[in-house]
Amino acid sequence: VQLVESGGGSVQAGGSPRLSCTASGYTTRVAWFRQAPRKEREGVAAIDSEGTSSYVDSVKGRFTISQDNAKNTLYLQMTALKPEDTAMYYCAADRSPQFWSLLAPQGYTYWGQGTQVTVS
Repeated sequence: VQLVESGGGSVQAGGSPRLSCTASGYTTRVAWFRQAPRKEREGVAAIDSEGTSSYVDSVKGRFTISQDNAKNTLYLQMTALKPEDTAMYYCAADRSPQFWSLLAPQGYTYWGQGTQVTVS
């Protein structure tokens, strides 16, 4: 599975960009992770094939994960962005049985190259 992200860039605090991730194959769960400089990679939002979603507390109420199965595309709608949301955002996917929580990076085999989001 190949994943290609788009939609990052420099935005002002309070902005509402949308990230997109197009997958080349079948997946059972997909997620967005982010990594800021000198910090560990963090699960931001994830959704499985049954539509169950999960969000890290810091983005609840501000970010929404969704997917268009017809287009094999995953989205992350971000609103009310804060400077602390600045990070490289990665799309991740897997198609094996789920043993980890939806936001655990160990549960994902396939990763995109990342798209930078900088909030000022």
